[in-house]
Amino acid sequence: MTLIKGVVIRSTGSWASVMSDDGVISECRIKGNFRMKGIRSTNPVAVGDRVDFEIQPNEETGIIHSIADRHNFIVRKATRLSKQSHIIASNIDQAVVMATIASPRTSTGFIDRFLVTAEAYHIPASIIFNKCDLYSGGSLLMLNELMTLYTSVGYTCITTSVITGQGIESVKELLKDKVTLLSGHSGVGKSALINLLEPHLKQKVGAISDYHQKGKHTTTYAEMLPLAGGGFIIDTPGIKEFGLVHFNKQEVAERFPEMRELMHACQFNNCTHVHEPDCAVKNALKKGLISESRYKNYISILNDEYFDEKEWD
Repeated sequence: MTLIKGVVIRSTGSWASVMSDDGVISECRIKGNFRMKGIRSTNPVAVGDRVDFEIQPNEETGIIHSIADRHNFIVRKATRLSKQSHIIASNIDQAVVMATIASPRTSTGFIDRFLVTAEAYHIPASIIFNKCDLYSGGSLLMLNELMTLYTSVGYTCITTSVITGQGIESVKELLKDKVTLLSGHSGVGKSALINLLEPHLKQKVGAISDYHQKGKHTTTYAEMLPLAGGGFIIDTPGIKEFGLVHFNKQEVAERFPEMRELMHACQFNNCTHVHEPDCAVKNALKKGLISESRYKNYISILNDEYFDEKEWD
């Protein structure tokens, strides 16, 4: 038996597209019913996984025999009522959330949950604010406020427009020679951006529902796409919510950089930054040194009814 090493570039349930190290893509199924140790996920094989596989004799398909240890991965809750998680991608260099001020609107709650999840898995994160050609008045003011807020806490922020080309060169530089996870709501322009970066890929672009002002799903599974300038971008299905999994409530404040810097000054080592006296985080909030929206989103995460405590080995 000759095993071939490769990387999963697409996963659609029990089948995965695997690109070997010499660039050949094979459709492979998973051998048996294996699971990664300690991770209860709906998908045992994820985009970005390094695997060993073999091509079946007299067939064009292959069988995945093993998955190499993951350098990192990023997950979200499979459903609101599920105890399982869904691994979005593994072995990534950075994560980028694409957001829009309108058509559709991306809430800061969604952005912060994404950033907290990236922080939890020690994955550098950035924000792309797209459709900037549409904004004026109040929406433009909101864009500037969000850019200032997230830049001030250490995140790279880029404003883009697929229509005018604004910010595209900055995006190319951000993505160059890296494996990047791109996420966001349906309709924020992920596929349109990828098409502008790599026209030959021809990703499907969806329309916006006039009634709900929400995007229609055009990407149905995560897929790793090569970039001409070097690196890969992992396009993901539009995500409506980002349920947090695999870490406990005591860790949440550590995933907010501005809170992490102040925690050592709190009176209590186990301060939750909610009701304790002499809390450095709450004092900074009163002085306007911490954003009210970020703090409210922190409280929202703490109070999440479906918060999933860390349960793995």
